[in-house]
This record gives sequence, structure tokens and C-alpha cells, in this order.
Amino acid sequence: MTETLAGRNQVREALRAGRPLNKILLAPHLEGQAIGEIINLARERGVPLQRVNRAALEKLAGHHHQGVVALAAAREYADLEDLLARAGEAGEPPFLIMLDRVEDPHNLGAILRSAEAVGAHGVIIPRRRGVGLTAAVARAAVGAQEYVPVARVTNLARTLEELKGKGLWAIGAAGDAGQEAFNADFTVPLVLVLGSEGRGLSPLVRSRCDFTVRLPMRGRINSLNVATAATVLMYEVLRQRGQARP
Repeated sequence: MTETLAGRNQVREALRAGRPLNKILLAPHLEGQAIGEIINLARERGVPLQRVNRAALEKLAGHHHQGVVALAAAREYADLEDLLARAGEAGEPPFLIMLDRVEDPHNLGAILRSAEAVGAHGVIIPRRRGVGLTAAVARAAVGAQEYVPVARVTNLARTLEELKGKGLWAIGAAGDAGQEAFNADFTVPLVLVLGSEGRGLSPLVRSRCDFTVRLPMRGRINSLNVATAATVLMYEVLRQRGQARP
């Protein structure tokens, strides 16, 4: 679950120690040396800052918040290398999922649950413009977040280039892709890249993909919820890799 850290000293020391934080909430017009240090540390570490009224702070932390409340991750984030090492330990080609601007905690939770079910080696999310490991995500994941490592990175496009340099293929999901997913080769080391609800992949992230695939749509709707699409694609990876084993 999400842990609430209240008070200037507690939040400042958490930032100094490098503890993963989802967000820092500040009272309006709050200033001073300690606040300035908190703001600078948060920006250096890519922690989102938000100004909220004192009633919202009191609802989270009672009356002893000193105008500062931090929301800590439900659990610690993994390093990118941890995800790749997990694949190596299993003796399997890497299978990672990257999420671009997915903001709905229920979608992230559902994706984590599916990732655990198919044996994916980890999930990659952005530090900004995406939901982190919140209590709502943990509830939607129904325990899967304890088994699927999640890496949070500053730059998705740069991370894709890094992974491609390590031999992974970056395969994006896009409704307008020319190739159907069931005709693609998912037995290769890969990172499956999915975009946000409604907006899809950002142009920069899409440009870093080796190619894109789409799910065939035979009905009247033209798209699926990102968690549903992710699950279908993940199971296609599992199906192909199962058939490829001796």
C-alpha cells in the first residue's frame, strides 16, 4: 500500500536517501529554505510536485504535516538491469512490457496481473506522465505487484535505445499498424511497448520501435482498453514461445 510521509524533515530525508516517491504535495504559497531544498531534490530525482489545499493534506496526514506530504511507492522500484537479469536467471529470452503515459491505476494493475500470469520478466513505466505503484494499482493487481518487478525510468525513448543495444527488439502496439500481431515473431528477445488510454504511443516513443503491430478488429469498435490489448498480446508471446520450445 502507499505510505504517507508527513512533515518537512521526514520528506526531505526520504529524498536525500533516494527513497522512491510517487508524488510530493505542498500547501499553497509555502516557501522557505527547507521547502526550497525539498523542491530542488524532488526535481533532481524526477518526483512530481503538486500544490494542494491544507484540507487535502490534513485528510492524508492529520494536523502535523507542516504543509508537506509525500506519497511513497507501495514497494521499491527495480533497476532496468534487474529485469534483464531475471530473464537470464530463467534461461529465457527477455520479455519486457513498457507502458507509455498509462495513467489509469486499474489498467496498470491489470497489466501487472497479466504480466505475472504469462511469466514476463518485468514492466517499465515513466517517472512522469504515468501512474506509479500506488495503493489503487496494488488493489487492481491483486498481489501480482509482489512478483513482477517494475522499473521506472526518466526517458522511455532513451531506454528503448539502450535495450535495443542489448539485443532486444522494440515492438509497439498501434491501431494503425500495417502488420497484425499474430503474424509477428514474438520469440525474439523483446520489449512490448503499449501506449496510453485513448492517445496511443507518443510519436517519439513510436519512432524508437523497430516495428508496430495491431490486433485484428472485426466488430464495430475500433480499439480495446490498453490492459485488454496488453493481455492479448502477452498471451500471443506466451503461445509462440511455448511452441518454439523443444
